[in-house]
Formats: sequence, C-alpha cells, structure tokens
Amino acid sequence: MKMEIEDYSKKIIIWPHPEVVEDLAQLRQKAPLTHCITNVVVTNFTANVLLAAGASPAMVVTIEEVADFVHIAHALLINVGTVTTFDAEVMLKAAATAHQTNTPWVLDPVAVGALEFRTSVVEKLMRYNPTVIRGNASEILALSGFGGGGKGVDATASSLAALPAALQLAERSGAVVALSGEVDYITDGKEIITIPGGHEIMTKVTGTGCALGALIAAFLPVTGRALRAASTASVMFATAGERAFRESRGTGSFAVAFLDQLSNLGSTGE
Repeated sequence: MKMEIEDYSKKIIIWPHPEVVEDLAQLRQKAPLTHCITNVVVTNFTANVLLAAGASPAMVVTIEEVADFVHIAHALLINVGTVTTFDAEVMLKAAATAHQTNTPWVLDPVAVGALEFRTSVVEKLMRYNPTVIRGNASEILALSGFGGGGKGVDATASSLAALPAALQLAERSGAVVALSGEVDYITDGKEIITIPGGHEIMTKVTGTGCALGALIAAFLPVTGRALRAASTASVMFATAGERAFRESRGTGSFAVAFLDQLSNLGSTGE
C-alpha cells in the first residue's frame, strides 16, 4: 500500500476554528433531525450527545416505519455494532431510502472484517453510497481490503498507519472517510484534515466513537459539505474530551463531564 501522504493537501483544525464555531451555532439554530439506527449499547449516550450539541435525535428502528422516517429526517446514521438479521433488513431499507431521497448518511462499520455476517451487511450498505464512513484504524483497513478488522470493536493499528487506506477508500467509494484514533484524520481522497486532541480515557467509555458518527450525521445538512461536517464534529469531540478529562475522576464522571462540555462548548464566546 504505497501512497505518499506528502502529496496531499493538508491542514490541522483545532477549537476555536472560525468554521467550527460557525457550524456549531448553525447546528443549535437549526436542530437537525438526526435518524440514528445504532447499536443497543450506545443508544442513550448517542441521543444525549446529540442533544448536548444541539441536534434532535430520533431512534426509529422498526422496518414498518424506517423508510417513512428517512424521508422526514435531515440525516441518517447507520451503526452495525450489535447488528441482527432483523436489524440488517432495517439498515438496508434505510440506506436504500436515503440513497433514493438524497438524504446524507453516515456508515459506522463497527468491527467490519472481524465477523462474516456483519462484513456482508456492510458490503451491501456500501452499495448505497454513504456520505461519510467513520471508523477506527482497524475498521478502515478492513473495509479497504488491507486488514482483518482488529480485535472486535477495538483498533489494533494506529490512525496514521491506516491513513493510506482511508485515502484509498475515499477515492474508491466517493465518501468522506473519518478515521478515528489518537489523532483523527478526515479525508475526501484529495485533502487530509488532521484533528489532534481528545484523551485516551475516551476509549474506555462506551459509545464515544459511535456517538461521533451520529454528530457527524447531524452536521451534514448544516454544513452541506461532508468534509467540513466530519471535521467540525471531530474537533468538538476532541475539545470536549480534553476538557472533560481535566475535571473528571474516572470513566463514570468523565461521561457526564463530556456531555457537559459538549453542551457548554461555544457558550463562553471563545
């Protein structure tokens, strides 16, 4: 996998970048209805993250309603973390509807490559052209054909090591790839945006990565640009994670502090 990273346009974005501040203000004004088909472990935390940021979450997961709700929603997240046979039908119907209605959507291919069933579901979902693909290094490597999917949902490679795979996946799929790790990288296959920050404790709290996918989805109709939406959401997460760690005493208090920091972000006029 030979790709010269130096050949790509690159920039680093941190808070309070003017575009991020502007996007957050617009999100809170518009409160986009964000349809989340996500895993059962993170549903509550994901909804609270979206509310803290200023979006409007909805978790409509029955096959009789999902297509109708995609028509109503401003954006869609599909996360395959605890996918079942029934879930797969719902996800595929939602993705097909989003493709038909031009509803922007995010695919979070949790543990793709590690297990055959979920990998086949993700491959089918890819046919409906996700706007953004968000994953850790192992997931992006597996989806690009360069890895085995890591250890369950945990990354076994660094985000920098997976960056060439992310670039290739973006070029091949037409999606923006949001690569999460110790440093986040966002790419459309032409430009690389680096998002430093966050904290290691975020990997010890269930739902942080999954909720990031939902927040990216919420920003898609606000910014109108997938690269910008993914970058803004990632900057917010990194900033809130750093600040929450400083005031927390462990993983439990961190989760609460993280929601507090998201809800307070931008309120002091920084």
